[in-house]
Amino acid sequence: MVVRTTAWPVGTPCWVDLGTDVERAAAFYSALFGWRVEIGPAEFGGYANCYVGEHPVAGLGPLQEGQASAWVTYLSTEDVTAGAAAIEAAGGQVVAPPMPIGALGAMTAAVDPTGAFFALWQSGTHTGSDLTAEPGSLVWADHLSADPAAAKAFYGSVLGHTYREVRPDPHYSTAHLGEADEPVAGLGAAAPGTPPRWTVYFEVQDADAAVTKVIELGGSVQEGVTDTPHGRQAVVSDDQGARFVVNTSPES
Repeated sequence: MVVRTTAWPVGTPCWVDLGTDVERAAAFYSALFGWRVEIGPAEFGGYANCYVGEHPVAGLGPLQEGQASAWVTYLSTEDVTAGAAAIEAAGGQVVAPPMPIGALGAMTAAVDPTGAFFALWQSGTHTGSDLTAEPGSLVWADHLSADPAAAKAFYGSVLGHTYREVRPDPHYSTAHLGEADEPVAGLGAAAPGTPPRWTVYFEVQDADAAVTKVIELGGSVQEGVTDTPHGRQAVVSDDQGARFVVNTSPES
């Protein structure tokens, strides 16, 4: 478990949110993860914060016209304006210019050179997820694309990520903040025909039970439960098609 109430270090996945039918998603994820969902005031467009206990762990926002329902990974930055400039200088495309979100902070959203969508978050009063690696909270995020070399160069330039290879084929590396040993994310090669994307991983007490619950709630299984060095996990989609991973970490 990690509890943090100050801004996450630059380059760390610090928040995730979902464009969706908010009421439907609130029902789905509350039943799956036990989240308490609070829909905010009209000035924030019906955006909802999701909590494990008193800890904010994710957001739900109304789906925009033409947008597919998908989880978005936010990476921490100290300055979204400078971050947006760095994105464009490194070959990315800013699709939502830097914008303040009241006193909560500021964000910008972009597409990286491989075609994967992501966002940056500059903390104000809202520092992002302040609980990770506990059931119902984010435990990992990774980026897979057809061109991991381009992705590495991009995120290294924009956020200072460094990389350590885990396996050569299919390629997968862990992303680190400078020389720090603890990885903050993963980056690798996508399977042929798979779109480039960031994937979010949520910790659960029992991956098998979580998969059963996903199906019961109208979701689907994309990749069945498997054991990995980092936990027992499955790739699933919610009842509106948003993809994510449920993971039960090994006992330490």
